[in-house]
Amino acid sequence: MLAKNTVSGVWADTAYRSQANEKHLAERGLTSKIHFRGQPRHDLAPSQRKANRARSKVRSGVKGVFADQKCALGLIVRTIGLARATTKIALANLTYNFRCYLWLAERPKTA
Repeated sequence: MLAKNTVSGVWADTAYRSQANEKHLAERGLTSKIHFRGQPRHDLAPSQRKANRARSKVRSGVKGVFADQKCALGLIVRTIGLARATTKIALANLTYNFRCYLWLAERPKTA
């Protein structure tokens, strides 16, 4: 049995912003963190630009991890069974964390 998702925010880029998706999230009590989309010849409102900027800071950090796992580690999950997929992802996360630790450990110490 799968555990229930306890996260309240849904993060995505502008391609996923639609009235149907916003309604779907609201019905389930989830907070939309989906980027706002500008309309042709209309700028975003200052509050929307500010919200997009804040969301981009969070998303860029997460996207970097996934990009590294996909490109540097060649992570593609094609397994049968949740246990094998979970193990493969956990090992990729562990490898990523080791690589980050080694990079930090090799940096010159500053005063």
